[in-house]
Amino acid sequence: MKNIMEFEGGYHAVIAYDPDIEMFRGEFVGLNGGADFYAADAATLREEGEKSLAVFLRMCAEDGVPARKVLGKFALRLPPEIYQRATLAAASEGKSLNSFITDAVRQAVSG
Repeated sequence: MKNIMEFEGGYHAVIAYDPDIEMFRGEFVGLNGGADFYAADAATLREEGEKSLAVFLRMCAEDGVPARKVLGKFALRLPPEIYQRATLAAASEGKSLNSFITDAVRQAVSG
């Protein structure tokens, strides 16, 4: 996947360049809170990410909260026209709308 930095423990951060401050920014995804980090180069970005993650994990442990979000559920809002078309497409394949969307997302992220 593009612009993703992987960390020990299966944690991932999305990396972007911020031209206003001329630095790279990493933001962890899937956490039960926010954790980000900045650096001017990739090597330093990894170091800063490891530090940021360690602080976040320590704070979660101290507060007794899980570090990761509970995964698997989310609300999806579709425009009425897309909803109707997706419902028809799912029915035509003999699937529920949930299964249809799950398959579409699976296909989009496997690669």
